[in-house]
Amino acid sequence: GQNKDTVFFRDGVRRIDFILSYLDDKDGEKKQERRREFEANLRKAGLELETEDKSDSDDLKTYFLKIHAPWEVLATYADVLKIKVPFKESDIPHGQDVPLEWLSRPFRLPEKVMRPQPDYFTSPFDKDKIDFFLIKNQDTFFPPSTRNRIVYYILSRCPYYKEDRKETDKKGIKRLLNNGTYTSAFPLHDQCESERYHLYKNWARFLCFYKEQPLNLIRKYYGEKIGIYFAWLGFYTEMLFFAAVMGVICFTYGVLSYDDNLTSKEICDPSIGGSIVMCPLCDKKCSYWKLNSTCLSSWQSHLFDNEGTVFFAMFMGIWVTLFLEFWKRRQAQLEYEWDLVDFEEEQQQLQIRPEFETRCTDQRLNRITQEMEPYLPLPKKCGRFCLSGVTVLFWMLLIVACITGVIVYRLAVYAAFASIMKDSPTKKIHLVGSLITPQLATSVTASFINFVIIMILNFFYERVAIWITDMEIPKTHLEYENKLTMKMFLFQFVNYYSSCFYVAFFKGKFVGYPGNYTYMFGKYSRLRNEECDPGGCLIELTTQLVIVMTGKQVCGNIQEALLPLLRNWWCSRKARKNQYSRWEQDHDLQNFSQLGLFYEYLEMVIQFGFITLFVASFPLAPLLALCNNILEVRVDAWKFTTQFRRPVAAKAHNIGAWQEILNVVAILSVVTNAFIMAFTSDMIPRLVYLYAYHPGSEATMSGYINNSLSVYDISQIPLLSTPEEGAIPVWYRDYRYPPGHQREYSHTMQFWHILAAKLAFIIIMEHVVFVVKFFVAWLIPDVPSEVKARIKRERYLIQEYLHNYEVEKLKIHILKKNVI
Repeated sequence: GQNKDTVFFRDGVRRIDFILSYLDDKDGEKKQERRREFEANLRKAGLELETEDKSDSDDLKTYFLKIHAPWEVLATYADVLKIKVPFKESDIPHGQDVPLEWLSRPFRLPEKVMRPQPDYFTSPFDKDKIDFFLIKNQDTFFPPSTRNRIVYYILSRCPYYKEDRKETDKKGIKRLLNNGTYTSAFPLHDQCESERYHLYKNWARFLCFYKEQPLNLIRKYYGEKIGIYFAWLGFYTEMLFFAAVMGVICFTYGVLSYDDNLTSKEICDPSIGGSIVMCPLCDKKCSYWKLNSTCLSSWQSHLFDNEGTVFFAMFMGIWVTLFLEFWKRRQAQLEYEWDLVDFEEEQQQLQIRPEFETRCTDQRLNRITQEMEPYLPLPKKCGRFCLSGVTVLFWMLLIVACITGVIVYRLAVYAAFASIMKDSPTKKIHLVGSLITPQLATSVTASFINFVIIMILNFFYERVAIWITDMEIPKTHLEYENKLTMKMFLFQFVNYYSSCFYVAFFKGKFVGYPGNYTYMFGKYSRLRNEECDPGGCLIELTTQLVIVMTGKQVCGNIQEALLPLLRNWWCSRKARKNQYSRWEQDHDLQNFSQLGLFYEYLEMVIQFGFITLFVASFPLAPLLALCNNILEVRVDAWKFTTQFRRPVAAKAHNIGAWQEILNVVAILSVVTNAFIMAFTSDMIPRLVYLYAYHPGSEATMSGYINNSLSVYDISQIPLLSTPEEGAIPVWYRDYRYPPGHQREYSHTMQFWHILAAKLAFIIIMEHVVFVVKFFVAWLIPDVPSEVKARIKRERYLIQEYLHNYEVEKLKIHILKKNVI
């Protein structure tokens, strides 16, 4: 063995590129044999290994295997993986100075942090052209992120069977981790005055929340995949600022126009709303109620349900297009700066999953390489796909069943709340009853129950989604992530948004009218479909949205910040602080799984859905999202630098399948907001009354409340539905002819006028927003012209340098030949 006091130190001759840890089990003979074969094959692959004895470890149980990749191995695999390396410092100047640059100085970081290394012209590494590249020092030529990526590539494909036993499924560190042969595998963090230190100082501290992110340093330390995530998250947060400002302006308009709200004044007026007795909201147990009991909720509804909300909904339709189009431009710029322009082919060809190679026993000839390769036959693929689809469908139906259960809860508990508040003789309960109506009490409790159900279903489905995606055996890492992304998002979409869709588009729409109510499970179930308040269901949709969105963000931040901290404290509580080696410190940190970044994206995309799909009901949603994301960036940065082991560097040139999901959500958001404004909000009926049905010659909202209600003769109601108080004339929310009319209780002409106005509004709003969206998308090119020019210029210069290099090499060869 090597002398461990002079070898494998970070500042010594050799660098520790990877660490494997394991426990020496008393009954682990099979594990010992696997380790022996695996480590022997690693040495054959050229890696240098050294084991740290358990007597030197902190817990006296764990062995640490330190792995070093020498130059020869790095050069060989850099050639195989076509890793781009520098061959000449770039002479292309940076972009021109931005006007009024001094305004952005407080938000900027030092140049050495923003640009940790000069810009270079790069080319895929070729072992036969060593002298072409800028190799000043072989030990530092490949950065740590590239070194650990190469070593992990070897580990993931190295077999652990003997040469005389070709057991092709026994391959890769992933299987050895799964069967307990090794307990962990990770590259080490840097130490002291290092890149990690600069990341913590300038990025991970919350006091830096107003500073820009050092994306180039993030990319250099963690790799392009993590770098592109933080670039997207930062850009999304910046764009949220403009949406949040417009949302605050819209909310402020609602506050300032508070006193001009004639509708709420009529509801609260004792001579108008106080004299209108409304139909009971459930059979038997519920009592009559006066319209002015909804006075508070009508004022609250006006804050979000006003003319400004229409313009804000249209603005958000355009904002989401600007966000996606400008992100494409930013992404194209990063692709150029990070040498990812030609990455797609490389990713498809070189990132085949070891699981695919080991589990696919069938072979076929590759028409391009003319070599035999594993593949999954079509019948097997179809069978696995069908089983996967049925599983996903089952879980979606389970969500629908849970939502139905919550609706039943709302219907049953509403009657209980109403009965308690009605029968209580105490003034205290009476006071609470006047402030917390049965509708509000039921809505809030149901929203909390729904949120708990959402979190429970999430917990179980995550594991199911990973299992069924593994069962499909995707070929590449990209394909695996895309399949898992679609399954998880479909489930999360139904899970998080179904309750909001119910309140927005179903509640209060299929109620019927007194004497002919619609029941959820038939007339004998006695569970009448829910009704909206006289002011509409918008305020309830706002309540639902705030509880689910805020609850998710709070739980997410607690889970992300607190759990890793507690786990790391628990693991390191008995550490010997004076003899705590670098690999032991990193070993006690939390493992960053291959799907860790997937969950970060999922969290943000679900939030994106909340602030776009239902933003018409709550203009302050972008502001909540902005505040959360400012914290999210720093919490994620803190986790990566202090709480997680260093992830294996991975390449990615875009955000993958999330881009298409965002596009679909953006298009759907236009439709949902148009329907919310038309059918959930009370705006269209008010406008129809203002311009077509107002009394007198002057357009006014006076008399709107009486106009929007219909009268019913309670003596005609079935005995099972008659309130216990007896029969009196009552009103209900609808546009129907009164009793005694020849078209008794059928819809009036005003109802059809309002319906036509709602449909016209949907068509006009959708077409206006879509036309502007597509025009903006056409107007803004995906790749900036400057980036296109730079890419062409760099390709031209690279070809020229390669040509000159080959010519000079040929001249030297000819000269040597002539001398001989």
